[in-house]
Amino acid sequence: MIAFVSGPVAALAPDSAVVEVGGIGIAVQCTPNTLSGLRMGQQTKLATSLVVREDSLTLYGFVDDDERQVFELLQTASGVGPRLAQAMLAVHAPDALRRAVSTGDEKALIAVPGIGRKGAQKLLLELKDRLGEPIGAPAIGAPVTQGWRDQLHGALIGLGYATREADEAVAAVTPQAEAAEGTPQVGQLLKAALQTLNRAR
Repeated sequence: MIAFVSGPVAALAPDSAVVEVGGIGIAVQCTPNTLSGLRMGQQTKLATSLVVREDSLTLYGFVDDDERQVFELLQTASGVGPRLAQAMLAVHAPDALRRAVSTGDEKALIAVPGIGRKGAQKLLLELKDRLGEPIGAPAIGAPVTQGWRDQLHGALIGLGYATREADEAVAAVTPQAEAAEGTPQVGQLLKAALQTLNRAR
């Protein structure tokens, strides 16, 4: 079990990072929110979960141990594999997921790509006693207040996009950010920004 990786960030992609550990580049699958906090060449430490399949070994990386624990707990529900668990964490922070499950919030789960109404109902039943109560204050959930533009811009530059491209992508997702209930989440905005950049190329 690889509990964490620590070292300089050697490469960044839309859904993964490479962390140099003892001269070896370790590829780690990450959510957009986790990637938004990484910068090329800077030291990082990511909590990790190793998923073993017959034909692959995939390392998933997280901001902290809590996020990793929720990732692993989500997979105890039937029909939830690592990809779907990661998609759930890309849309909702751990406490937001706990809150959704504890309050029976179907809409929150349906907001995750790949989960329909029936799937959401099933997950609410299966996860109710597994995730536990929210740990932090109600406002938690990777929120971004005034600085979401700066964080999103910095994340895009960190992924290797030019300043002009980053400016255009931030402008493209601004209506989505302003329409969001509460504070916009950088992870979701980064995903939308990458889609606009991919279409433009």
